[in-house]
Amino acid sequence: MIDFAHARTEMIEGQIRPSGVFDLRVLDAISAIRREEFLTQKQAEFAYIDKEHVLQSNNSRRMPTPSSTAKLIELAEVEAGDIVLDVACGTGYSTAILAQLANSVVAIESDAGLVEQANAILAEMDISNAAVVQGNLNKGLPSEAPFDVIIIEGAVEVIPEALFDQLRVGGRLAAVVGTGNSATAVLHVKSKSGVTAFPSFNASLPLLSEFAVKPGFSF
Repeated sequence: MIDFAHARTEMIEGQIRPSGVFDLRVLDAISAIRREEFLTQKQAEFAYIDKEHVLQSNNSRRMPTPSSTAKLIELAEVEAGDIVLDVACGTGYSTAILAQLANSVVAIESDAGLVEQANAILAEMDISNAAVVQGNLNKGLPSEAPFDVIIIEGAVEVIPEALFDQLRVGGRLAAVVGTGNSATAVLHVKSKSGVTAFPSFNASLPLLSEFAVKPGFSF
Protein backbone atom coordinates (compact mmCIF):
# COMPACT_ATOMS: atom_id res chain seq x y z
CA MET A 1 0.00 0.00 0.00
CA ILE A 2 1.31 3.44 -0.96
CA ASP A 3 2.27 5.83 1.82
CA PHE A 4 0.84 8.96 0.21
CA ALA A 5 1.98 11.25 3.04
CA HIS A 6 5.58 10.12 2.54
CA ALA A 7 5.22 10.42 -1.24
CA ARG A 8 3.94 13.98 -0.83
CA THR A 9 6.97 14.91 1.28
CA GLU A 10 9.28 13.32 -1.27
CA MET A 11 7.54 15.30 -4.04
CA ILE A 12 8.12 18.57 -2.21
CA GLU A 13 11.75 17.86 -1.32
CA GLY A 14 12.71 16.05 -4.53
CA GLN A 15 10.75 17.95 -7.18
CA ILE A 16 9.19 21.20 -6.04
CA ARG A 17 12.04 22.71 -4.02
CA PRO A 18 14.63 21.78 -6.70
CA SER A 19 12.40 23.45 -9.32
CA GLY A 20 12.92 26.76 -7.51
CA VAL A 21 9.91 27.05 -5.21
CA PHE A 22 11.04 28.25 -1.77
CA ASP A 23 8.06 30.19 -0.38
CA LEU A 24 7.26 28.36 2.86
CA ARG A 25 3.58 29.32 2.72
CA VAL A 26 3.28 27.73 -0.73
CA LEU A 27 5.18 24.61 0.34
CA ASP A 28 3.02 24.24 3.46
CA ALA A 29 -0.15 24.63 1.39
CA ILE A 30 0.97 21.92 -1.02
CA SER A 31 1.89 19.68 1.91
CA ALA A 32 -1.64 20.05 3.28
CA ILE A 33 -3.42 18.89 0.11
CA ARG A 34 -3.75 15.25 -0.91
CA ARG A 35 -3.12 15.35 -4.67
CA GLU A 36 -4.23 11.75 -5.10
CA GLU A 37 -7.79 12.75 -4.23
CA PHE A 38 -8.04 14.82 -7.42
CA LEU A 39 -7.19 11.89 -9.69
CA THR A 40 -8.83 8.61 -10.61
CA GLN A 41 -8.09 5.52 -8.57
CA LYS A 42 -5.78 4.23 -11.33
CA GLN A 43 -3.93 7.53 -11.53
CA ALA A 44 -3.58 7.96 -7.76
CA GLU A 45 -0.47 5.78 -7.46
CA PHE A 46 1.30 8.23 -9.79
CA ALA A 47 -0.03 11.36 -8.03
CA TYR A 48 3.37 12.45 -6.74
CA ILE A 49 5.39 11.85 -9.87
CA ASP A 50 6.13 15.07 -11.75
CA LYS A 51 3.87 14.31 -14.69
CA GLU A 52 0.66 15.58 -16.24
CA HIS A 53 -2.56 13.58 -15.92
CA VAL A 54 -5.48 13.37 -18.33
CA LEU A 55 -8.67 14.63 -16.68
CA GLN A 56 -11.20 11.90 -17.27
CA SER A 57 -14.26 14.11 -17.69
CA ASN A 58 -12.55 15.98 -20.50
CA ASN A 59 -9.82 14.03 -22.28
CA SER A 60 -8.52 17.13 -24.03
CA ARG A 61 -7.52 18.61 -20.68
CA ARG A 62 -4.66 17.68 -18.38
CA MET A 63 -3.70 18.36 -14.78
CA PRO A 64 -0.33 20.15 -14.87
CA THR A 65 2.71 18.68 -13.14
CA PRO A 66 3.06 19.44 -9.41
CA SER A 67 6.12 21.61 -9.96
CA SER A 68 4.38 23.64 -12.69
CA THR A 69 1.41 24.27 -10.41
CA ALA A 70 3.65 25.23 -7.50
CA LYS A 71 5.80 27.63 -9.52
CA LEU A 72 2.80 29.42 -11.03
CA ILE A 73 1.14 29.81 -7.62
CA GLU A 74 4.36 31.13 -6.08
CA LEU A 75 4.70 33.62 -8.95
CA ALA A 76 1.27 35.11 -8.13
CA GLU A 77 2.40 36.08 -4.60
CA VAL A 78 -0.96 35.20 -3.03
CA GLU A 79 -1.57 36.93 0.29
CA ALA A 80 -3.83 35.88 3.16
CA GLY A 81 -6.46 38.54 2.47
CA ASP A 82 -6.66 37.99 -1.30
CA ILE A 83 -9.70 37.04 -3.34
CA VAL A 84 -8.52 34.73 -6.11
CA LEU A 85 -9.94 33.60 -9.46
CA ASP A 86 -8.58 30.21 -10.53
CA VAL A 87 -9.18 29.74 -14.26
CA ALA A 88 -9.31 26.20 -15.70
CA CYS A 89 -8.95 24.48 -12.34
CA GLY A 90 -9.72 20.98 -13.61
CA THR A 91 -10.70 18.77 -10.68
CA GLY A 92 -9.72 21.49 -8.21
CA TYR A 93 -6.18 20.64 -7.07
CA SER A 94 -4.86 24.16 -7.65
CA THR A 95 -8.02 25.61 -6.09
CA ALA A 96 -7.46 23.61 -2.91
CA ILE A 97 -3.87 24.85 -2.63
CA LEU A 98 -4.91 28.44 -3.23
CA ALA A 99 -7.60 28.12 -0.56
CA GLN A 100 -4.85 27.51 2.00
CA LEU A 101 -3.17 30.78 1.00
CA ALA A 102 -6.01 33.23 0.27
CA ASN A 103 -9.11 34.62 1.92
CA SER A 104 -11.36 33.01 -0.69
CA VAL A 105 -11.10 31.35 -4.09
CA VAL A 106 -13.62 31.08 -6.88
CA ALA A 107 -12.64 28.78 -9.72
CA ILE A 108 -14.09 28.54 -13.20
CA GLU A 109 -14.36 25.48 -15.41
CA SER A 110 -16.06 25.05 -18.78
CA ASP A 111 -16.70 21.32 -18.36
CA ALA A 112 -19.72 20.42 -16.21
CA GLY A 113 -18.23 17.08 -15.22
CA LEU A 114 -15.06 18.70 -13.93
CA VAL A 115 -17.10 21.27 -12.00
CA GLU A 116 -19.05 18.50 -10.29
CA GLN A 117 -15.91 16.52 -9.46
CA ALA A 118 -14.04 19.54 -8.14
CA ASN A 119 -16.83 20.73 -5.86
CA ALA A 120 -17.34 17.22 -4.50
CA ILE A 121 -13.64 16.84 -3.65
CA LEU A 122 -13.44 20.29 -2.06
CA ALA A 123 -16.50 19.49 0.06
CA GLU A 124 -15.06 16.13 1.11
CA MET A 125 -11.87 17.92 2.19
CA ASP A 126 -13.96 20.43 4.15
CA ILE A 127 -12.51 23.38 2.21
CA SER A 128 -15.17 26.00 2.78
CA ASN A 129 -13.55 29.10 1.31
CA ALA A 130 -13.46 27.84 -2.30
CA ALA A 131 -16.07 26.98 -4.92
CA VAL A 132 -16.05 26.01 -8.59
CA VAL A 133 -18.55 27.33 -11.13
CA GLN A 134 -19.17 26.56 -14.78
CA GLY A 135 -18.50 29.21 -17.39
CA ASN A 136 -16.42 30.34 -20.34
CA LEU A 137 -12.79 30.30 -19.30
CA ASN A 138 -11.78 33.30 -21.40
CA LYS A 139 -14.58 35.47 -20.00
CA GLY A 140 -13.75 34.97 -16.34
CA LEU A 141 -16.36 35.82 -13.72
CA PRO A 142 -17.19 39.53 -13.93
CA SER A 143 -20.04 39.10 -11.44
CA GLU A 144 -17.49 38.18 -8.74
CA ALA A 145 -14.85 40.78 -9.66
CA PRO A 146 -12.66 42.54 -8.79
CA PHE A 147 -10.01 39.98 -7.89
CA ASP A 148 -6.65 40.45 -6.19
CA VAL A 149 -5.19 37.51 -8.09
CA ILE A 150 -6.11 35.61 -11.26
CA ILE A 151 -4.24 32.43 -12.16
CA ILE A 152 -4.71 30.61 -15.46
CA GLU A 153 -3.94 26.92 -15.03
CA GLY A 154 -2.76 26.24 -18.57
CA ALA A 155 -0.76 27.76 -21.39
CA VAL A 156 -2.29 30.66 -23.31
CA GLU A 157 -1.44 32.36 -26.57
CA VAL A 158 -3.48 35.44 -25.75
CA ILE A 159 -4.98 36.83 -22.53
CA PRO A 160 -8.36 38.51 -23.09
CA GLU A 161 -8.82 42.06 -21.86
CA ALA A 162 -11.89 40.78 -20.01
CA LEU A 163 -9.62 39.10 -17.48
CA PHE A 164 -7.44 42.16 -16.94
CA ASP A 165 -10.64 44.17 -16.45
CA GLN A 166 -11.53 41.87 -13.54
CA LEU A 167 -8.31 42.66 -11.63
CA ARG A 168 -8.38 45.36 -8.99
CA VAL A 169 -5.64 48.00 -9.07
CA GLY A 170 -2.57 46.34 -7.61
CA GLY A 171 -3.87 42.93 -8.64
CA ARG A 172 -1.77 40.22 -10.29
CA LEU A 173 -2.48 37.81 -13.12
CA ALA A 174 -0.13 34.83 -13.50
CA ALA A 175 -0.13 32.81 -16.71
CA VAL A 176 2.13 30.79 -18.96
CA VAL A 177 2.23 32.61 -22.28
CA GLY A 178 3.21 30.69 -25.39
CA THR A 179 3.31 27.03 -26.35
CA GLY A 180 5.78 24.20 -25.99
CA ASN A 181 9.16 24.62 -24.34
CA SER A 182 9.46 28.22 -25.53
CA ALA A 183 6.60 29.40 -23.30
CA THR A 184 7.23 31.83 -20.43
CA ALA A 185 5.52 32.28 -17.08
CA VAL A 186 4.55 35.92 -16.85
CA LEU A 187 3.27 37.98 -13.92
CA HIS A 188 0.98 40.83 -14.99
CA VAL A 189 0.48 43.64 -12.47
CA LYS A 190 -2.35 46.14 -12.84
CA SER A 191 -1.85 49.80 -11.98
CA LYS A 192 -3.99 52.87 -12.53
CA SER A 193 -2.20 53.46 -15.82
CA GLY A 194 -2.51 49.94 -17.21
CA VAL A 195 -1.07 46.43 -16.97
CA THR A 196 2.67 45.68 -16.89
CA ALA A 197 4.03 42.24 -17.79
CA PHE A 198 7.01 40.79 -15.94
CA PRO A 199 8.39 37.63 -17.64
CA SER A 200 9.72 35.24 -15.00
CA PHE A 201 10.83 31.77 -16.11
CA ASN A 202 10.56 29.25 -18.92
CA ALA A 203 7.57 26.99 -18.44
CA SER A 204 5.51 24.38 -20.23
CA LEU A 205 1.82 23.80 -19.57
CA PRO A 206 -0.91 22.17 -21.67
CA LEU A 207 -2.43 24.72 -24.05
CA LEU A 208 -5.98 25.83 -23.25
CA SER A 209 -7.89 25.98 -26.53
CA GLU A 210 -10.02 28.86 -25.24
CA PHE A 211 -6.90 31.03 -25.13
CA ALA A 212 -5.47 30.11 -28.53
CA VAL A 213 -5.01 32.72 -31.23
CA LYS A 214 -7.85 32.44 -33.71
CA PRO A 215 -6.58 31.84 -37.27
CA GLY A 216 -7.19 34.78 -39.57
CA PHE A 217 -8.83 34.67 -42.96
CA SER A 218 -6.65 34.68 -46.05
CA PHE A 219 -7.74 35.62 -49.55
